[in-house]
Amino acid sequence: MSVFSIILTVLGLCVFEVVNSIDNAVINAEVLKGMSIRSRKVFLIWGMLTAIILVRGLLPWIIVWISLPTLGPIGSFTASLSSSPEIKIAVEMAKPGLLSIGGSFMVLLFLHWLLVESKEYGTSFERQIHTQASWFYTIASVLLLAVAGYAQAYHPALVFPLLTGSTIFFVTHGVKENAQYKESNLSESASARSDFNKIIYLEIIDAVFSVDGVLGAFAFTLAVPLILLGNGIGAIFVRQLTIGNLERITRYKYLKNGAMYSMALLGSLMLVQAFGLHVPEWVAPIISLSSISLALWRSL
Repeated sequence: MSVFSIILTVLGLCVFEVVNSIDNAVINAEVLKGMSIRSRKVFLIWGMLTAIILVRGLLPWIIVWISLPTLGPIGSFTASLSSSPEIKIAVEMAKPGLLSIGGSFMVLLFLHWLLVESKEYGTSFERQIHTQASWFYTIASVLLLAVAGYAQAYHPALVFPLLTGSTIFFVTHGVKENAQYKESNLSESASARSDFNKIIYLEIIDAVFSVDGVLGAFAFTLAVPLILLGNGIGAIFVRQLTIGNLERITRYKYLKNGAMYSMALLGSLMLVQAFGLHVPEWVAPIISLSSISLALWRSL
């Protein structure tokens, strides 16, 4: 990768991580209100280490390692940066499966937001389609069946990754729903649980919410070090927002819309690449930055 591509990729990952983590930051801020100052500092410092190293660092590395078990742990970490012909071939062989997992997950995430979730309506189209929330599972099932059917004809090995991506979506969606339900109880009753338990709860929720950003990161690059750098910078920024400036960023009410349309475009991009279409490496960062910039301008 050229220096320009690396900078663009890291910038795209960072912005994508920040905007995609707004919901997580809101939950964190509400729970933190009922905690002591000392506990907030513990969450900010030690929680930041776990968020960057254990979650956003280990998760993409583990995913690549599982996809490329013959390379071992070190080889999987450096695989996409290596100039070895054998490693390049192995990465190219694993790439369709990784993209299929991320693509199916992100498209379902967008459809759920568009049809089911409460939102600030940026267009009349969003308002109208939100009335069709009951159709989400029908549309998602038919779409997944159609894509899996095409994958079966194109390359049967892609069917399992597609189903894996959809399974990850439904599992993480259930955990998020439960987290949002419990958040009010934690924030309203300071004595219900200790600060330590609340910190553990927030770390678990952060890990679940980070799945969106980690899987989406593969649309930008398969280079684990770049994913770690971009998502790590974004995670640091989100923690700072959680503590001090969350109200400022939540004023931009269409940022969530921009993040979700970015999800839809990146997810679709990952799927078409999984089915053999070559897309230049600069396209994903440009799509993400453009979508989020348009949402920011619309909010202003």
